Amino acid sequence: MIRSQPPSSGLSEQIDLTSLIDIIFIVLVFLLLTANTQLMALPVDVPQQQETSLVNLNDGHALAVNVLPQAPYYALNQQPFGDFDQFKAAFIAAHKAHPERTVVVAADSQAPVQPLMKLLALLQAQRIDQTQIVMEE
Repeated sequence: MIRSQPPSSGLSEQIDLTSLIDIIFIVLVFLLLTANTQLMALPVDVPQQQETSLVNLNDGHALAVNVLPQAPYYALNQQPFGDFDQFKAAFIAAHKAHPERTVVVAADSQAPVQPLMKLLALLQAQRIDQTQIVMEE
């Protein structure tokens, strides 16, 4: 026959860690919620200029780049180019010939995003960081 042992009279021989674990989890959650997290951000310098001080595209002191809604997607000073490589060569030549000119990017509201991203990558590769982007209101 199986005999059971009577319960011991006194304190339990094992330590109950349940309340200690609960407190550790509460402290851990508190530390995770209050920790300083580093946010990833892209710094953008927006000029504090009035509309009247923007470059006039018709006076010849600007290098106007257009992103068109249909192929050919690129135009330089209102002259469209058949593909991106032709536009790239013409843009680099025009910028090297007149580095003092302001680069003005005018993208049509119906233009796809891909050509604009390729243009911005070109500007970044040429280390041109002073540009103006014209958009409709």
